[in-house]
Amino acid sequence: MGFFSFLLLGLLAGAIAKLILPGRQGGGWFITLLLGVVGAFVGGLLGGLLFNASLQDFFSIQTWLLAIGGAIVVLLIYGAVAKRRA
Repeated sequence: MGFFSFLLLGLLAGAIAKLILPGRQGGGWFITLLLGVVGAFVGGLLGGLLFNASLQDFFSIQTWLLAIGGAIVVLLIYGAVAKRRA
């Protein structure tokens, strides 16, 4: 998968993760992009370690589930850290 397709995957995965999680998460589109890309990376890393899966095909359901799952994990961590600071 190319760099720009990975950015698009991260943005969409971050947006979907924000829709799935209840409550309000702060941050605009840039934070969503950043957390989504980090989440896609984390999801791909964990998927590779635990299930021998990878984020190679953009249109694969496995890729999307790993990216969205990773984005949810990253958003939960971000929400816990941001809540603690406030």
